[in-house]
Amino acid sequence: MAYVAPNDRPADKAARYLEVEAEVLAVLDGEPNVTARMATVASMLADAFEHYFWTGFYVVAPDKADELVVGPYQGTLGCLRIAFGRGVCGAAAATGQTQLVEDVHAFPGHIACDNRSASEIVVPVRDASGALIAVFDVDATTPAAFDTGDQEALERLMAKVFADA
Repeated sequence: MAYVAPNDRPADKAARYLEVEAEVLAVLDGEPNVTARMATVASMLADAFEHYFWTGFYVVAPDKADELVVGPYQGTLGCLRIAFGRGVCGAAAATGQTQLVEDVHAFPGHIACDNRSASEIVVPVRDASGALIAVFDVDATTPAAFDTGDQEALERLMAKVFADA
């Protein structure tokens, strides 16, 4: 499997995302369980991109509609719960918009689950009805590791993987 670093050419990164997307969709074909889908996505993306330091999901808590709880992930210890509006993940949940953060230390209210994280992208994940079910979070140890190419690819993948959830 070819690895793509954040400083690789945009065309290389876009091609790698398309390759991984096809692999993920093939593995998940016919799998109805949302947790299995999340675990597979986190694992395969973490393996595909070497600059992905922490890769995973924060799920809308079943006991609190305005809180996220850690879900399937790859990486160091994640925060267990995050309130909507708090940190990068909470901002994505509260606004329903992808958060693309070049320097997490400059982000107001950033939650340092692991102080080695330097940049982050968080994509809202919606079910078939459009309801927020989770956010997909990726951290990197280098600043500005993510760009609009990552955003477009991850938003597209989340929409395809969870379209019938």
